[in-house]
Amino acid sequence: MTPDLILLADTIHTMDAQTTDGGTSGTGGTAVIEAIAVRNGVITAVGTRKEAAGWQADEVIDFGNAAITPGLVDCHIHPVFGLELTRGRGLSGARNLAEMRAMLQDEAAATGPGEWVRAWGLDPNIFGMAQAHRELIDDVASGKPCLIRLLDGHSALAGSRALELAGINGPAVFDQAAEVVCDGNGRPTGLLLEAAAVELVTRVVPRESFQERKARLAELLGRFSRAGLTGAHVMDLGEGSFELYRAVEEEALENDGGLPLKLRISPWCMPGTGEEDWQRLAEFIRQGGRRWEIAGIKLFVDGTVDNGTAWLFEPDIYGASTTSFWPRPEEYAAAVRFFASRGIPTSTHAIGDAGVACVLDAFEALPADTPRAVHRIEHLETVPDELVDRLARSGLVASMQPTHCTHYASADHTDNWSTRLGAERANNGWRCADLRSAGIPLGLGSDWPIAPFEPLPIMADAQLRRRAGHPAEQPIVPGQGLTAIQALEGYTSHAARAAGEEEISGSITVGKRADFTVFDVDPLAADPDRLAHAQILATVVDGKMQHLALDIAR
Repeated sequence: MTPDLILLADTIHTMDAQTTDGGTSGTGGTAVIEAIAVRNGVITAVGTRKEAAGWQADEVIDFGNAAITPGLVDCHIHPVFGLELTRGRGLSGARNLAEMRAMLQDEAAATGPGEWVRAWGLDPNIFGMAQAHRELIDDVASGKPCLIRLLDGHSALAGSRALELAGINGPAVFDQAAEVVCDGNGRPTGLLLEAAAVELVTRVVPRESFQERKARLAELLGRFSRAGLTGAHVMDLGEGSFELYRAVEEEALENDGGLPLKLRISPWCMPGTGEEDWQRLAEFIRQGGRRWEIAGIKLFVDGTVDNGTAWLFEPDIYGASTTSFWPRPEEYAAAVRFFASRGIPTSTHAIGDAGVACVLDAFEALPADTPRAVHRIEHLETVPDELVDRLARSGLVASMQPTHCTHYASADHTDNWSTRLGAERANNGWRCADLRSAGIPLGLGSDWPIAPFEPLPIMADAQLRRRAGHPAEQPIVPGQGLTAIQALEGYTSHAARAAGEEEISGSITVGKRADFTVFDVDPLAADPDRLAHAQILATVVDGKMQHLALDIAR
């Protein structure tokens, strides 16, 4: 069969489980793989340059001394949710309260009369031991309604005018563990914890037009591709998402293309719902388009350590993080049974140790004849040895985000996350190496917009346990660093396992999908600090070039 495409490179890491050398050979032997043949979106042959000389193809691209791997897949990301979360001024660069206020004042000055002042990515560490309060932003917002999304994505700070427009003047009751934080007199401080509380304000914020959102989504997906991603596991399906994905794909198809990467989407299942609601979610499964599909369900059992809504066995230093996101955890277990009994994959957000234990309890209680499907725990930010052992026996897949550790925690435990937990639990943070040593599949990702989506710095940070490019920083629990091949597996072969797709993707193997990422360095040999700043020369999805660096000759 004549290939459509032949790719050549000095280094090709197949990540094929049959290899004994980490993936340079795709045949189980010792031959060096330098060539890949593709037809109709499927890999038809791998071999040496000498062997490829006898192949005939419509197109041949020689990447010279570059490295090719299976296509990189981000295992946890929020494209459409991120569009809303990243409106306005990014505050991640604010190092203290004064800088935050100055940035917000600039944003307010650039905001027209009657418009909302929006900002996002605010690190709660800038408040120190004090709590976020509307009085800290009211004056710089110049009387305009103001809403700031904190970096954890689970909380927000609203100004007085925003609270007034939303009709918030005291505590509120929710079906989930959410809170309108109030002072001792019952007056809202402006701090809103978890989605239901934040939505009280976001529902009155003027929305972007559909066309504006579509254009932003198309541009964002293009950036994902240029960063090296050929796929992503999307952990939400908010209002309008289905229509947005369809519209972006239809426009791309008109130009003889498609989405620049594959999207595997899991809509949220929230507290306060029952079997009728769950059945409606189940009916979404397998709906989608050419390169996007509703393929699982996302659940939550807790929130975040940073805002005191995680679920811990023992309270944090403020007495918080002691309850489940589901006020009745048995209803979470019932939701798990509902979806698992129908063979529908699930992913559960569980950050605290008690939250992770709750997820394990639910899956350990499933009947032995439950249909086989891949079920995952997302985040696992602090877990003791006993839970690592239980997770290894459970068959669940772990999904983690290394830059949550390296960007928002510190080795000396002076950051908000570590301070809340205390040294012992902080030292049990992001146990990536221990999970791999226990034989647990580990998919890696960004959780964008909570952290940057570029996969190469994430792979580097996973090895370094500090921010790549900052050698003076002390690594955070350095014994939990991954090896280079483990970091690459987290975006390739283990990402495929996290999606239940290891038979069709995740390695450069004959018969699997022709999805590839091309690096200008060898990701298994490059120093991690160098890897973080490497160039992505190309991405290929279904055998079609999605991104090609301008200096590559075709």
